[in-house]
Amino acid sequence: MTTSHPRQPDHRKPDACAFVIFGVTGDLTHRLVLPSLYNLAAGHLLPERFCIVGIARKGVSSEQLRDNLMEGLRKYATRPIEDEIAKQLLQCVTAIEADPREPDSFDQLKARLEKLEAARETGGNRLFYLATPPSAFAPIAQQLGRVGLLREDGNAWRRLVVEKPFGTDLASAKKLNDELLELVTEHQIYRIDHYLGKETVQNILVLRFANGMFEPIWNRHHIDHVQITVEEKLGVGTRGSFYDATGALRDMVPNHLFQLLSLVAMEPPARFDAHTVRSEKAEVLSAIQPVSEQEALLNSVRGQYVAGMIGDTELPDYSRTKDVRPDSTTETYAALKLTIDNWRWAGVPFYLRTGKALGAKRTEVAIKFRQAPFAMFNCTPVETLAENYLVIGIEPTQSITLQFNTKVPGPTIRTDGVQMKFNYKDYFQAEPATGYETLIYDCMIGDNILFQRADSVEAGWKAVQPFIEAWKKAGQDGLHSYAAGSDGPDAAADLLARDGRSWRELG
Repeated sequence: MTTSHPRQPDHRKPDACAFVIFGVTGDLTHRLVLPSLYNLAAGHLLPERFCIVGIARKGVSSEQLRDNLMEGLRKYATRPIEDEIAKQLLQCVTAIEADPREPDSFDQLKARLEKLEAARETGGNRLFYLATPPSAFAPIAQQLGRVGLLREDGNAWRRLVVEKPFGTDLASAKKLNDELLELVTEHQIYRIDHYLGKETVQNILVLRFANGMFEPIWNRHHIDHVQITVEEKLGVGTRGSFYDATGALRDMVPNHLFQLLSLVAMEPPARFDAHTVRSEKAEVLSAIQPVSEQEALLNSVRGQYVAGMIGDTELPDYSRTKDVRPDSTTETYAALKLTIDNWRWAGVPFYLRTGKALGAKRTEVAIKFRQAPFAMFNCTPVETLAENYLVIGIEPTQSITLQFNTKVPGPTIRTDGVQMKFNYKDYFQAEPATGYETLIYDCMIGDNILFQRADSVEAGWKAVQPFIEAWKKAGQDGLHSYAAGSDGPDAAADLLARDGRSWRELG
């Protein structure tokens, strides 16, 4: 029997618009934003009437900016560059100077942008992409609001794309939400998290809700626990100053890991639209059981890497990294045990772990099902049954794996664990992508289903705030060391061992 691929409907092209990038010469634009725009252009998914406005430093001409972006594109493109497509994309790039510390520059930005919009016939639709440090989000938005560039009028839309991290704790996240919502409505804000641009992450929704076999067992009666893992091989590198003020918990948990958790744990939405899906995700994060600071210390592990080998590269102690304080207590590894206080998940622990300078780069969600009763095998020479897992692989391999027991051929009853594995690359022919293509496309068509809402952001920070406070007060006490290139601190295994569980071996 052969299986044919279903024919996909043609994607509609976005409305004509101006794509305005703050931080246009920065690392994020070079690595992700521009390669994504190129991939969209190659897929005929950019508007016919379109322009890119790069907010640049003084003295940078449009020609210099195009050369700078082309250099970045050649370095970071995910597929071979076709000169004609690249040329057509970069021809619509214009450099304009603007700095929130110089308010008059935004009056000039408005005048130049409106003139450019008329020439390019973009209809006044504007997407402002803040690929900047978080400290610049509010000042830039305030100046855009002051000159009226964010105000929606007539049929023209105005959207604001904000990168992570969205705040550094609950108070700062609330403050930033309040500042932005004074200038724009919630439907105009797109809080972007590149993890939700990954096909496998989006497929969690489809896997759960488009297959009748999973949802009936997706609850506390059949699931023992859930493990969410995001491991990175890279150390802090040149980001010492940023990372030492942030740490693994703030950097990864309220955004990346909680996005995965909410997709796994959310209730089935009544409709597949942005408002309904985002409401269900926010409900899950709000239902994470609050803990005291003492409970936070008991249900968490934090670590900091020391010198070790990752492949052929030797990495020094984190504390010896440039721009890191020698006495730093910033964690480069975090593991948490959380519970969700609702009927579906009562009593089911969610174990989360993330870290830098580990032995491999892996991201996965592992659903551990309850063990089958052993009674029927009591009189047979059966070894311990293999654990039943449904594993959603996100990086480096996009896959779905089901692990179960089967009988070994022979006259006696012997069992062994086997796997059925589905690899995306074996079935779907897809061009290599950055993961931002879907998100940028959705920003342009006005679909915010994959973007966090204010209440979801605040619920995430509320859940991790006790851990932030407890770790800050604990200082060096309880900060475990682990060698770069290892699996992380030994204490992370103890977090599960005391519950009679263990981390799934990553292979």
